[in-house]
Amino acid sequence: MEYTLSMTFLTEAGEKSTLSISGVKDNLTKDNVNTLMDTIINMNIFLTNSGALVKKSGAQLTQRQVTKFEVA
Repeated sequence: MEYTLSMTFLTEAGEKSTLSISGVKDNLTKDNVNTLMDTIINMNIFLTNSGALVKKSGAQLTQRQVTKFEVA
């Protein structure tokens, strides 16, 4: 299984901006995600066209299963 964490933030201009990270562990907790999002906001390391990320809006963990078939 492959897991992707998508975090949505509000910017200074009040617009939504989403940051996605693939390859995350499947045992993430709500507390882990909240801490990560708070760190991203507090460190102010990402800048969007509508300004800095200033507030958490939402997050989701997506699970993807890929089945490969060997054909010859």
